Amino acid sequence: MKNTFIILILLFTIHQSSAECAMSGITYFPEQTTVSQNSMFIIEGYSYSQKVINSFKNDRKAYLESEDGDKIDLILQEILIGQMSLTQAIFKPAKKLKLNKKYFLKFTHLTDKENYKELTRYNRERKEHEPVAWKVTNNQTEDLNKNLGLKFEQTDVQYYGCGPEAYAIFQPQNSSESEIWYRTEVYDERTKTTTTYIIKTWEGKLRVGHGMCSGGFAYNKDGNYKVRFTPMNIDGKKLVTTEWKSFESPFKYSKSPWGF
Repeated sequence: MKNTFIILILLFTIHQSSAECAMSGITYFPEQTTVSQNSMFIIEGYSYSQKVINSFKNDRKAYLESEDGDKIDLILQEILIGQMSLTQAIFKPAKKLKLNKKYFLKFTHLTDKENYKELTRYNRERKEHEPVAWKVTNNQTEDLNKNLGLKFEQTDVQYYGCGPEAYAIFQPQNSSESEIWYRTEVYDERTKTTTTYIIKTWEGKLRVGHGMCSGGFAYNKDGNYKVRFTPMNIDGKKLVTTEWKSFESPFKYSKSPWGF
């Protein structure tokens, strides 16, 4: 009877916690609000918002427009599909952005909902949503340190009400304060498949995997993987791709609070 009661409590907790995962959302990169004349741009859709990203493969276009009407088309380079409810579209401007101008991101075929919700992002300092925009402040972005490296630290799993988060965690070496994108390739040795996704550090660590609700990479309970990285600045200038690093599934030595 006691065990049954505990299971019911856990199921109720899972049900309640599942509401914490939103049903949609779009993230924009660069995260910084100042860019160079050659900056690239990434639009990432979560859950239902993945359909916005996929629409760029069809007739929808993205472009930048300044306050004085200067318009620059964004050319789709590729779409990367994550393994857990995330999809990215990578864009390159059709021509150089103009110095000292502020450009606002726009989509064609925009619905009222998308105009209000998808084309804004939260400003933590002002504590409000604002239009997605970047100010062009320099000719080019600083090159990355050629000695930039990534040291494997550990795998980690944390269990929450509506799902676990699971990561292979790496510590950047000889990094800089500028925004760095890591084109990340994870090879699943069991399925012989590779998933590619662009990720950033969070709290100084590069976490390869997924959170409670979404992520670029997912893991089986028991499996072997390897990963390599191609660091790049926001202009898309890349360093040499790293060697492959092997690791075991983060779930291999973890046990959920519910015993499975």
